[in-house]
Amino acid sequence: MSNQDILDALEGTEIAVVGMAVRLPGAKNITEYWQNLRDGVESIIDYTDEELRAAGVSDAFLRNPNYVRRGAPLDGMDTFDAAFFGFGPRDAAIMDPQHRQFLEACWEALEHAGYDPARFDGPIGVYGGSGHNAYLPYNLLTNPDLLNTVGFFLLRHTGNDKDFLTTRVSYVFDLKGPSINVQTACSTSLVAIHLAGQSLLNGECDMALAGGVTLEMPHRQGYLYHEGEILSPDGHCRSFDHESKGTVFGSGVGVVVLKRLADAIEDGDTVHAIVRGSAINNDGSGKVNYLAPSVDGQAAAIAEALAIANIEPESVTYVETHGTGTPIGDPIELTALKQAYGAKTEQKHFCGIGSVKTNIGHLDTAAGVASFVKVVQALRHKQLPPSLNFEKPNPMLGIEDSPFYVNAALQDWQSGDFPRRAGVSSLGVGGTNAHIILEEAPELDPSSESRPWQLLLLSAKTPKALDNATHNLAAFLRDNPDVNLADVAYTLQVGRQGFAQRRALVVHDVQDAIATIEAQDRQRITTANPGETQPSVVFMFPGGGAQYPNMGYELYVEEPVYREAIDECLSLARKYLDADLHTLMFPKEHAVEADAAELERPSLALPALFATSYALAKLWMSWGIEPAAMTGHSMGEYVAACLNGVFSLEDALAIVIWRGELFETLPEGAMLSVPLPEDEIRPFLTPDLDIAAINSPYLCAVSGPVAAIEALQQQLATKEVEARRIKINVAAHSQMLEPILDEFGRRLQQIHFNSPQSPYISNVTGTWVRPEDATSPAYWVRHLRHTVRFADGLSELLTDEDRVFLEVGPGKTLGSLARMHPAKSRHHTILTSVRHPKEQVSDLQFCLDTLGKLWLAGVRPDWSAF
Repeated sequence: MSNQDILDALEGTEIAVVGMAVRLPGAKNITEYWQNLRDGVESIIDYTDEELRAAGVSDAFLRNPNYVRRGAPLDGMDTFDAAFFGFGPRDAAIMDPQHRQFLEACWEALEHAGYDPARFDGPIGVYGGSGHNAYLPYNLLTNPDLLNTVGFFLLRHTGNDKDFLTTRVSYVFDLKGPSINVQTACSTSLVAIHLAGQSLLNGECDMALAGGVTLEMPHRQGYLYHEGEILSPDGHCRSFDHESKGTVFGSGVGVVVLKRLADAIEDGDTVHAIVRGSAINNDGSGKVNYLAPSVDGQAAAIAEALAIANIEPESVTYVETHGTGTPIGDPIELTALKQAYGAKTEQKHFCGIGSVKTNIGHLDTAAGVASFVKVVQALRHKQLPPSLNFEKPNPMLGIEDSPFYVNAALQDWQSGDFPRRAGVSSLGVGGTNAHIILEEAPELDPSSESRPWQLLLLSAKTPKALDNATHNLAAFLRDNPDVNLADVAYTLQVGRQGFAQRRALVVHDVQDAIATIEAQDRQRITTANPGETQPSVVFMFPGGGAQYPNMGYELYVEEPVYREAIDECLSLARKYLDADLHTLMFPKEHAVEADAAELERPSLALPALFATSYALAKLWMSWGIEPAAMTGHSMGEYVAACLNGVFSLEDALAIVIWRGELFETLPEGAMLSVPLPEDEIRPFLTPDLDIAAINSPYLCAVSGPVAAIEALQQQLATKEVEARRIKINVAAHSQMLEPILDEFGRRLQQIHFNSPQSPYISNVTGTWVRPEDATSPAYWVRHLRHTVRFADGLSELLTDEDRVFLEVGPGKTLGSLARMHPAKSRHHTILTSVRHPKEQVSDLQFCLDTLGKLWLAGVRPDWSAF
């Protein structure tokens, strides 16, 4: 089905899981978590006596025969990137580590979803809960100096009360949706996911973060086993097994990102799974005691979730249970499942059950989200991971005559007449029950056809974090070789906040990306720290002589905006030309040399160059690169004037074609590039020579008759001045143009002129163009004849250090002139749009590399338009 078919079939109550993050025993992320689940890894580990003594366990405890030397710790539970979130060292130190871990997991989940919260257009809600805070009494209240300087009130309210878990996230990320702390003991995080889904359906937010966190404190310690309690005597959790005797508590954090499914599809999100329905309730007093579970209460929550999901029980082929592995809890839970599922079906053993507590222990307030993410990953990978430590069922279960079986081995998750579906249960001490029905994500339309080259962006707040992000990207690509690289690039561009430390690379495919990163190829990977200010951009348009066959051809093929601009220019130019300019600009391989010679004719070269620069400008602006100023060299000023509304596109093309045609009526001339200042070259000039252009304070161009130019070049050589002939047969901006000036002026009378909409630099004056000049035909006649004062214009523009200079046209001449200008400082960035004709590199690769360098310089492209 197409995306539209899927949207048309929705009931409107479906919730999409679009992002996830976990830090769990034995797993730093969702990838490691799934690997452990799939491989049947038990992350409840043994502690040595030395480790336990180092963690503060006394020898008296260690001598106790009931002391169990096992636990499910969280690696890195004491670490926190305080500076990233704007916290000072003291504020971070007095914050409950559970709050720290939850804050980092929320950010990681948003990044996994591909969203920068600052760019999301809508309210984002936060739902979550944390476990018992032992950090305050163990680590803070025992420090009298801290109590005296901070005080108990601030210690509690700054970061050690459960009330502030989610609101701190909302504050730090500037999230405006509901921010609700949930406290229902072991079912906390699954209840939080349910409430987040309801908030989305009620329209209270457009995206929601939901999850939970628990840290056992003191950390990395075992526990004393007492007969009759829920803890395991040997440190293993054996859910539903005949030897089940209790559970083991562990530490972890998990957060998921949810959106309405219809919104997720329309926004192009990666949908990992669907919440079809969910329900919560409480046992009330219908149970043995307050701490005991209730069959009827659990069964009612499950039945309600099935009813809300509007599905048949037989379509649910796996249930991730609460599964604490206690002799009483497991039978009660399975009885409730049989009551809810078995009431509407007589089928047997079609639904597997399992419990992640056999892998990572009981994570208390984070238990539900750990179970939820396990099932989402199972749906994504179409496999059912094993529930561990199972030999044969607890005889009290009565599982033989039920819809259920314990899934004790890894197996492919088969699908029949229905999509793969699963239930997730979480049951809280005190009687709050939660059940969620999950369904595999639909097959959505693939991403649209993408560019053959992709721009990958990475940023972080520190160089080390940037290196880690680069390493993580390579690892992700290795683990997902079939991923659509265009989707990866888009997520990195749109779904990541641009931090101070930045890195960019342009790659062809996934393997190219991996190889480039692993080789640390500095020719293709650029790293920069642009600072906090956003620089302005100056467009620089080159003049005649920069053109070459097939300039920008790959952009013409791959970029619709560029192609449409070129086609529009060539269509308008046909009114004034007999030649096929398209064929000359983009010749076949066998005709390159012949067409290159033809393209040297001014009447063809100038409109071809104009079209290329104009199309590049349109392409850059479509990507959000808006110039604050423009300058052009000779004919390049026509592009600046046209883009600023001085004359229409058709009139601009007519002017440059007339200019070229008139050039062709003149006797042959020549030009010479001389590395001397204006005042030093003048003594060498004979009356028939003129300074055509002042390209830098130390580089001028001289125009005149061929013989006079040759004589000047020889004379300069005797003075050890190495002058270079310019590849042109017109003595531009010289007295040799006098015969055509009147005719050019007459033709300009046909043009309708307007005042410039934005500032640009005049070649004639070397400063900002005046409206009265830009709208005067006489100005454009002077522009044709007089010296190009390009260096003066650069001097004007280079006074602002917060500027990026972008050459918008073929070649690198203007960029080179800007780099050699004495006013250029280390703060200025100078870039070019199109490769030099001798460079063997893709046009698109080169252009995307420049786009990446603009971002590295602090410019903010419109990535959504890119």
